[in-house]
Amino acid sequence: MTSLICTLQDHRDDVNWCAFSGKLFASCSGDKTLRVYNTRDFSELPFSPLSGHGYGVHCCCFSACGQFLASCSTDATTMVWSMDTGEIEAVLEHPGRSPVRICALSPDSSHLVSGASDGTLAVWDFPSKQLRRTGAVNDTTMVACSFSPCSQVFMTGSSYGDLRLWDLDMNQLHAEKNAHDLGVTCCTFAPKIHSGGQVVQFRLASCGQDSLLKIWAINKFSSGGYKMQLLHTLTGQSAPVLSCAYSSDGQLLVSGSVDKTITIYDAKNAVLLYTLNQHDRYVTACCFSPTSPLIATGSMDKTVNIWRVEDGCSDREQSDVTSSEERTSAGQSRLLVSDWSEGDVSAWLVEEGLEGLVDKFRANNIDGTEMLSLTKETLASELHIESVGLRSKLLRKVEELKSDSVCSGIPDEFLCPITRELMREPVIAADGYSYERDAINSWINTKNRSSPMTNLPLLTTLLTPNHTLKMAIGRWKTSH
Repeated sequence: MTSLICTLQDHRDDVNWCAFSGKLFASCSGDKTLRVYNTRDFSELPFSPLSGHGYGVHCCCFSACGQFLASCSTDATTMVWSMDTGEIEAVLEHPGRSPVRICALSPDSSHLVSGASDGTLAVWDFPSKQLRRTGAVNDTTMVACSFSPCSQVFMTGSSYGDLRLWDLDMNQLHAEKNAHDLGVTCCTFAPKIHSGGQVVQFRLASCGQDSLLKIWAINKFSSGGYKMQLLHTLTGQSAPVLSCAYSSDGQLLVSGSVDKTITIYDAKNAVLLYTLNQHDRYVTACCFSPTSPLIATGSMDKTVNIWRVEDGCSDREQSDVTSSEERTSAGQSRLLVSDWSEGDVSAWLVEEGLEGLVDKFRANNIDGTEMLSLTKETLASELHIESVGLRSKLLRKVEELKSDSVCSGIPDEFLCPITRELMREPVIAADGYSYERDAINSWINTKNRSSPMTNLPLLTTLLTPNHTLKMAIGRWKTSH
């Protein structure tokens, strides 16, 4: 289910682009301004609008931490703005002084790429704001750019219709000619990195004037070579597709079109989930929030719509109204031991003949999560259970409980591969697998950045929240 939660109507011309950070949302327009909002209630910040460009603003993007906002314009500059003050931190003049149509920041905020209407590209060192490399594709306009999740390569798209993959030294790694007939309009990398054997794989979505949205696989081989393969062609819109974006977990893909519609797809299976009709003119921009299930769409009708994507079921992590007294027995909750209340734990102790521990557990506020983390040491030093036999019996029962949970119907993909427990905060690591955030963080800090599943080095320690998996777990918990 997708619902419209608010409409922003502050721009006085076409909305050309929009972007989220963790706490902020920004849009830019042909009215020469950028507007910045707090994502908590979408109130405009005191220093907004940002005015500094001499002509229309085509694109904007946040640094990874949300501290800076970059924007580019027909005035041939890319500007960097402080999100603490709204002040201009730097003005990057594009080589050749041609109108800048696109800009993109690497996920690690080390580099910024700007592309212009004369086909030139500039790679900037973002911390120092110094020009690092330049390149060009003749007889075309650069209109699309996206960095890979590892920050080491980026893709560009042009009005000629080609997609080109570059490294940071402006070496062209691959060219996909005629990727979109009549021209590319946007491209975006998925946040997940798939790795296996001698191949690392990225996913890329692109859209164009041919009214198509395409999903590509980009394979990097151990030899250093790259190969690009078309996986899916999506035809859910009837006119040129102007914008596309992946959700932060890579599970969903959104696009906006000249036909005034917004489409949302299951990116993995290339299945159309929703078609939204709310804008009065072309939908020129779309993006997902990295921290919540929100989509923003901008249009030539001068508005930005904010949408919430929901699964239609309540999330017990947010609203758990069922107390232990309302359950007929703790046994009904055994599939979700980590969700047990203190009352559930007490009922289970009585059920297992360990009623002598109830008072100690209640005094120490031991709920399901706390119980699953108990060790012999904590039982002795913190709960002061002196009997070695009693400590061993309790831990044996807890292990049986964990085993029962695994064998009692919890889908395997809901279990963290490290802890084998139901995930609360699933995140996607660079190996493409989802883990409990705390577990993979601890693994990375102690295991030299290797994948728990493949033993191969992780290309990056960047972790992406898996909102779709979290919603699926919440839905499953509610139904059970």
